[in-house]
Parts: sequence; C-alpha cells; structure tokens
Amino acid sequence: MRNIKFSGLKGKALAIEDKDIPSIKEFKDVIPEDYFKCDTKTSLGYLLQSVLIQFLVVAIGLSIPFTPKMIPIWIIYSLLSGTTAMGFWVIAHECGHGAFSKNKTLETITGYLLHSLLLVPYFSWQRSHSVHHRFTNNVTNGETHVPLVIEGNGVTEKVGGEKELHFSNSIGRKSYGILQLVLHLIFGWPAYLLTGSTGGIKYGTSNHFWPTKPFSNALWPSIWTKKVWISDIGVGLTLLGIFFFIFKYGLFPVIAIYIGPLLVVNSWLVIYTWLHHTDSDVPHLSNTGFSFMKGAFLSIDRPYGKILNFLHHNIGSSHVVHHVCPTIPHYHAKKATVLIKRAFKKVYLFNPDPIPKALWNIACNCVAVKSEIKGKKRERYIWQASYNKR
Repeated sequence: MRNIKFSGLKGKALAIEDKDIPSIKEFKDVIPEDYFKCDTKTSLGYLLQSVLIQFLVVAIGLSIPFTPKMIPIWIIYSLLSGTTAMGFWVIAHECGHGAFSKNKTLETITGYLLHSLLLVPYFSWQRSHSVHHRFTNNVTNGETHVPLVIEGNGVTEKVGGEKELHFSNSIGRKSYGILQLVLHLIFGWPAYLLTGSTGGIKYGTSNHFWPTKPFSNALWPSIWTKKVWISDIGVGLTLLGIFFFIFKYGLFPVIAIYIGPLLVVNSWLVIYTWLHHTDSDVPHLSNTGFSFMKGAFLSIDRPYGKILNFLHHNIGSSHVVHHVCPTIPHYHAKKATVLIKRAFKKVYLFNPDPIPKALWNIACNCVAVKSEIKGKKRERYIWQASYNKR
C-alpha cells in the first residue's frame, strides 16, 4: 500500500505512462524553430539587466554602516542582494548549456567569470550538470537529489532508506522537516561540490575541485580532469580577492557585502534544483523504466511570481522545457512553456502550491523511496513519508 502525501500535483505524475511521453521530434514540432536559437545581443541585455540591478543593490549596501547594531539590517540586505545576484547564476547556467551566444568564446568567458565570482567551479559544474540532465530522476545514474532507497541493493541504488524513515519517525515530522531545510539550504550546495552529496551511487564521493584520488573520478573522464583544474583557477583568484578585501577593509564589510549574499544565492540554487526534481508524488525511475524524455517530463514547473521570474530569468517557471532542450534560451523557454503545456497536458507538470508550502512538503514527506515492481521489473520508485504526528 502506498504511503504518499500528495502535493498540489494530486498524483498526476504517478498516472503518467510511457505511451503518454512525447518524442523529441513531437516536442520540437510544437515549438517554432526560432525559439531554439539564442541571440547574443538579447542575452547580453539580460546580463546587463542583472548587472544594473546588482549595482544599485550594492550601492544601497555601501550606505549602511558596518556596525554590530546594524546586523539586522545587514541580514535583510543579504536576503535582497543574494536574491538579485541569483540572476548571475542563471546567466552562467545558460552559458554552460550553450544557450547564451553563438560566439562560444564569449559564452565560455562569461560563464567562467560569473560562476568563479560566485565560487562555482565552472567546467566542473558544467560536466556534472550535463550528467544530471541526461539522467534526470534516475536512481542509479542521476547526479543530484538522488533519493535513498528502502530495501535498496547498494549496487545500483543508494541504501539507507529504512534507517532514514525510522529516524524521521523517531524525531517527528516537524523536527525532520526543519532539519532537512537547514541541511539543504545552508549546507547542501557546498556539500555537493565537496563530496557529491545527493549524487547517484554510480559516481561515488566526487569533488568538483579535486578530480582524482582520494575522491572518485567517475564524473571527470578524459579532458574533464584538466578542465576541473582550470575551474579551480577562477575560484582561487576570487578567494584571493576576498582575502585582499578582508585585509584592506576588515572581515565585517566582506561578510556583509559578499559572504552573506553568497549564502543566499546558494540557498536559492538549492531551492530551485530541489523543487524542480522532488515532490511527494513524483516518482524516480530505474534504468529499466527510464528514458531521457520521461525523466525530463518529470521536472516540475512552479509559481515563483513575476518579481522572482524577472530577477532569475524564469528559471523556475520554464524548467520542463529547459530539461528537454537546454539550449533554448530563457527568453524563449517562457513562450515555449505555454505551447507544451497546451500540447502535452497529460504529462506537463506544474505544481500550483506556493513555494514555502512546497518546500515544507518535500522536507517533511520526501524521506526515502521504495520500488514498485511491474511484471518482473523495478520500473519506478515512490516516496515513503514520515507520518508521526509529533
């Protein structure tokens, strides 16, 4: 018997069958050819938009005194500045997918600089993120937010689901939900970069800064090892810049202007990736039940509102389109989403739950998954939730 806490999707994802999934050709036939093309001037215009907004926010920040009495104001500033700076992350993300410009040198330099300034190893992330796209919601080959499996085999599945379910019940739903929000939003992104946390079992303990032993090198074949080292140069130069500003102006100003907002950027990143690919009634897939298009259509669009969509270039409201064809730039993905929503009503997933409610649902109820066996095959895995009332 299923133990599922349905979300605003109301079980829609569980009703999707293989015959409902469109082919890549059917998908492309719905979308005008021009939508698949990026325009350098348009992309630079959106980058300029983020630059001007951030310049204004930083100017406001520099008018605030760097004193302990102003710490509450600086916390508010971090929330504001980190939220606006997330726009840079999204632009760099487009560069990594080849959706920024036909000029690949310009695209690579832009993505490398933006991600390095946010302490993200650009090429390392580009590689791991491409694996995530190729194997979305796959319990074996998936790269991010891969769940623990109840009665897993430890070879193709991440074991530990039984213990996690027992733990969630032992401390109660609310305590478990709070713990998951803290672990994901504060520690999730650095843990992923440093240890491959939430990654698939296939890739072991990976490190986005160190592609060789003692860490697993499964994510960094061939030329990618060299690219990881190149990524480290950008992050290293940014760290040197941080230390320079600390030495010149002190620790407090650097925390207030840069480190605090950066933590908020990281939290936004986790919110987007977590909510894109996790919901209490969205299944994960085995290798036998997986296809690229099925995994892509298990991505979830959500209602972030006009302000966040403006600041973050619609990354949260057009993610299904992005997963099927990541080279579509964000300014076309929004329009393409309207078309696929109309054409593929049965499989397009949009969860209308407000973002805070959605976060709380998955933090409390997405504990571990258990396989459903169809015939003799394990085709998909369903979330099992904690229902302790404490």
